[in-house]
Amino acid sequence: MENAEQKESSHRIQPVLRASLFGGFQLFAMDGSEVTISNRRARAILAMLCLVPEESLDRSYLSKLLWPGRFEAQARASLRQCLLDIGKIFRSMDCDLLDVSRSRVSLNASAVQTDLTDLECALGDENYSDANEMLSSIGAKPLLDQMNLGEAFDEWLRLHRHETEQRMQVGVAAALSALKNNNNLTDHARLLNAWSVRSAVPNPISDRKRGKIRIAVLPFKSVAKPDDQGFFADGIVDELITTIGQMPNMLVAGRTSSFQFKNSDKNPSEIASTLNVSYLLEGSVQRQEEHVRIDVGLTDTETGFELWSYSYEGSLDDIFAARANVTQAITNGLSEALNLQEHKPQPRPLTTDREAYGLYMQGRALTIRAIGDGVLPTAIELLEKALALDPEFAECWTALAEAEINMTVYTPCLDRLERSEKAAGYAKKALSLSPQQAHARIVLAFYAWTQNDIVGALDLAFEAYRLEPNNPDVLNRVGSFLLYCGRTRDALPYIEASIDQDPVNGRSYAILTGVHLNLGNVDAAIAAGQRMVDLGFPSMWLAAALAVSGDNDAAVETHQLTKKLLNTVIFPPAGSSPMDADAMDAYWLMAAKGLWGGEDQDRKNYCMVLEMLHATLHDPCDATITLPAIWMGDAPMVFKTLGKQITTANFFSFMSLWTDAEPINQVRLHPDFMDFAERIGMVAAWEKYGWPDLLPKPTTMN
Repeated sequence: MENAEQKESSHRIQPVLRASLFGGFQLFAMDGSEVTISNRRARAILAMLCLVPEESLDRSYLSKLLWPGRFEAQARASLRQCLLDIGKIFRSMDCDLLDVSRSRVSLNASAVQTDLTDLECALGDENYSDANEMLSSIGAKPLLDQMNLGEAFDEWLRLHRHETEQRMQVGVAAALSALKNNNNLTDHARLLNAWSVRSAVPNPISDRKRGKIRIAVLPFKSVAKPDDQGFFADGIVDELITTIGQMPNMLVAGRTSSFQFKNSDKNPSEIASTLNVSYLLEGSVQRQEEHVRIDVGLTDTETGFELWSYSYEGSLDDIFAARANVTQAITNGLSEALNLQEHKPQPRPLTTDREAYGLYMQGRALTIRAIGDGVLPTAIELLEKALALDPEFAECWTALAEAEINMTVYTPCLDRLERSEKAAGYAKKALSLSPQQAHARIVLAFYAWTQNDIVGALDLAFEAYRLEPNNPDVLNRVGSFLLYCGRTRDALPYIEASIDQDPVNGRSYAILTGVHLNLGNVDAAIAAGQRMVDLGFPSMWLAAALAVSGDNDAAVETHQLTKKLLNTVIFPPAGSSPMDADAMDAYWLMAAKGLWGGEDQDRKNYCMVLEMLHATLHDPCDATITLPAIWMGDAPMVFKTLGKQITTANFFSFMSLWTDAEPINQVRLHPDFMDFAERIGMVAAWEKYGWPDLLPKPTTMN
């Protein structure tokens, strides 16, 4: 019988295999040829052991983890056969890879070299040049990506990913400290930049809300002159939402949802239930000429009692100058009333010019509203006037950038690319004045999409998330961008977190409908689509969900309802004339049948219309072409529109690209799809952030 010393000696061999753990799991022989493991559970066993090479795994636990739902005897038999299959593969390579006993399975770690152990060794050995190169190569790719074997396996993987990332962070922190102490600032900067790519991709987990107090700041009542329009009161609410959102133990409802209840006659209990909060912060602003009084109260929605109140009186100039002090006093009062530690908020770089601030608030309100004849041009005019008064007003530059982006999305403008570039310039100006602005980075991310720099767009979105992890708008954008790239499973927690915090924002439910469709959760997609419609948003994505469910008649009818929901805000594509009522009815019916009727001829007819639109519209890449083309699986049209020019008005079409249903999937399955993805910068994004759920990384790519 082999003694322990002989067994240890037999295992001291040179590695014969190399494993890639970052991104999709891959095994290679040392000559670079890939070792094909077709059985996905066998791949999972090998991947688990490579991730924890010093641990042995219990066979009973493995059988339950990888074959959930089977009887114990069946699961153990399946595991036994799986281990036999693995043994056959590696015996042919003269590789003693696994140690298998009656109760445990472990890896002969010396036989396998992994990219993870290489990185950890490079950091530990102070080989910072190699560590930089490795970190740059792995980017933000998740460990053991695209391994989906049920909830129990997902939980095991989540925990071990977290442990591994923590261990890597400790190693990088030690390396950075050593480099700084040695005054090696060049390698310090390189390592910090390489690590920032990975550390900037947090994963919102299900317990992000645990221990946090949920609160909504409702629009303050404004008692003032009729021409005041409540902009001063809205400004106070805006500042409070931002400031309370910085408090570590508070989760504040998003502005979009809170402002749904402006002048509402609903009682506090109904509002709290809709917003899923436990406390409401309400108030009023009373103005008489230049004298102002602010009253604020905190209500416990369960008991209906007011827990705390605050008042401030003074001239308008006094209060305007003391805004930061007023906000600090309110947050201190909240902390005391709710038994929280006092928090000093990061001051916002707002203007000291009262007139500029008033113009900014009016322009920003119109920017958020977005839809309506003349709304956005008026917003831009107001914001430009504000900046003429105070050119150093950072948040006003961001608001102007957002207004220009909204012009390209919500109006049939003829200069989308020029306006997008202008918006990017404004966002850069905002960041030069105030580098912590998250929304300015989101504007730059929009622009990056138009330049086929999808990697840059994701980098900017995650940097915005790092700065404002509790901002529902930022959460929405991170989730949306991941969804557009096919990373649907990664997108879901961000979108759910955004909706949890901003539950009356219809746009988020459109994204959620797309997420559930892409995951195959059709009933959940229909429910999200119906919620979107209930909030007054277009019903096209609900139609898509109904069609995927097989209810084509309901899908056709629902798609036509979009015209009624949009009513007078339907704009014709840029450069075209409005249709009369009869022509519009005929067009919507033809479109609905072509998209969702299920008849080949109807689909062909609508594809011909898209060809005509592509040839005649001022913008041949308009969303009225790109989105239907994806839904009908018209791959050539997708490639010659989105493949030619992504705009801020059409790039949301990508969210529907990843629905695994006929005929949508014909785009993804087309032989030219990978060339298209390469051309627009999508492949580069996959290489850094992980490959799409429906598209495993080709084995020819390293």
